[in-house]
Formats: sequence, structure tokens, C-alpha cells
Amino acid sequence: MTSHGIYTIDTGFVRPRFDAAYLLIHDGHGAFIDCGTNHSVPRLLSALEETGLDPAHVDWLILTHVHLDHAGGAGELMAQLPNARLAVHPRGARHMIDPSQLWAGAMAVYGEEVMLKSYGRLRPVPAERVAEAPDGHVIDLRGRKLRCIDTPGHARHHMAIYDEQANVCFTGDTFGLSYREFDTDNGPFILPTTTPVQFDPNALHASIDRLVALKPDAMYVTHYGRIEDVPRLAADLHASIDAMVAVAQKAQGKPDRHAELTQGLTELYADRTAKHGWHGDRDALIHWLGMDIELNAQGLGVWLDRDRA
Repeated sequence: MTSHGIYTIDTGFVRPRFDAAYLLIHDGHGAFIDCGTNHSVPRLLSALEETGLDPAHVDWLILTHVHLDHAGGAGELMAQLPNARLAVHPRGARHMIDPSQLWAGAMAVYGEEVMLKSYGRLRPVPAERVAEAPDGHVIDLRGRKLRCIDTPGHARHHMAIYDEQANVCFTGDTFGLSYREFDTDNGPFILPTTTPVQFDPNALHASIDRLVALKPDAMYVTHYGRIEDVPRLAADLHASIDAMVAVAQKAQGKPDRHAELTQGLTELYADRTAKHGWHGDRDALIHWLGMDIELNAQGLGVWLDRDRA
């Protein structure tokens, strides 16, 4: 726990310290921000038990967006929280009420065996328990104001949550990913995430600037944890977005564009981590970032095709 009753929960997705959910406790009541997958629900309930808070006193599950590593367990968790409501971006609400499209889209990529192993079957949330949270909407946690901020760029249905009392933002994937394995004497390392299918560099630049303008003391990113030194990290994100777009544009038209994208991103990340003072070799880089390189390359490919169209 940090100050202001904020708890970081490792959801257990993929590997340790990869995927976080957050629990806020205020005046004897709680709110979860993101929830991981179905397999994460026991971890969230265990964290709740450790704080001494009864599930009946959780008022909210707030989702930054409905990608499955953030929201796959929403239906299962809500079934365990009898008095909670689910807050989500208006574009994402229908997918929580009827997750069949989410399931079908992910199934097309991963197949049923991987889906069940990684995420578990998605459970709908009753429509009457779902609250749409448009830009500027304020969730009141017993007097603690949690402001929902529309932050497209990673996904069109993405929002960040600004906790006015703690002066921090819960950023989902908008403020990139920052794995603790890359921390050095220079602080945390950060990368944008351009995973399929709605990457928009201009929107992402604007969303990052909007969050920085709040002058938060820290960002809580899903991947992974609390990070400070916000202005420096924001500048790194802007530079990396531009560099990744340049990699994509260079790969356009090549016979094996995807291979060019993955190679270009690998070289870019190797250069940026080295300049950050990280001394791991290429195998270590691939170990920690291989999945992100693949997904970011896919997302850049989708962006290239959409931009060209």
C-alpha cells in the first residue's frame, strides 16, 4: 500500500509484476481499478480480505478499457461484489453487458484453448449494474472524487482516472508500460504500447499531454505499478511514439513488413534501454519485451493499413 489507501495487486497474468489492478479504500469502502482476467479474481478477493474490507463494501469496479488483461475478469469479480457498480467508457459498456464480440475477436487471434487458459470464459455484467463514464464524469467514493478522463490513442474506448485526493492518475495503457526489470539509477524506463487495433499516434500524444497537464505526483500504470518523474517519462513516451511511427513508415511496402517491424522495434528498444543505463543483453531484452514487440508490430501494421486507406 502507498499513502491514500492505494493498494497495488499483481493479477498473476503472464508473469509476476506484469499486470496490475488497483484497490482504493476510503472511509471504509473500496473501488477496484481494472481487474485482470477471470483467473485474477481470487487474488483481488484475497487482497480485499487482507485489508479487512468486506466485498459488500466495494462500491465500484472502474475499468480503464475493456482489453482482456484489464477487464476480462469483470463479470466474475462483479458476481462476488454484491453492491458494486461497474464504470466504463461509453464505447466499452456494451462489451461488458454482452462480451460475445470481445470473445470472438480474441478467439480469432488466439484460439479457444489459449483463451480459456489465459483468460477464462467471459461472464456478462447485468446492464443495470453498468454505468457509462463519459469524459469529465466524477465517481464519488464516499466523498473521494475520481474523475474519468477520455484518453484515446491506445484504444478509442480508453479512459484514465484522476484521483484528486491523492493527486495521481490511473492510466491503464495510455501512459505506456514500465516494467520494474528495466529500472536503473536513472529511474523507471517507459515505452508506449501500440497493440492492435486502434493505435492513433496523434490522439495518444494529446492524451499524454492532457494527463501531464494535471501535474500528478505519480502515474499508476497497469504494466506495472506506481511511477514518478512524470514530466521526464512523458517526454520519453512522446519521443518513442515518434520513433515507432518512423519504424512503421520505413517498413511500409517491404516484402515482409511484419518482420521489418519486429526487427525495427527490437533495435529501437535495445538502443533506448541501453541509453537508459540498462545492461541486459539481447536475449534478456527479448525475454522481457518479446510479447510487446510482437503485439506492437501488429498494432503498427493495422495503423499503417488504416492510415493508407
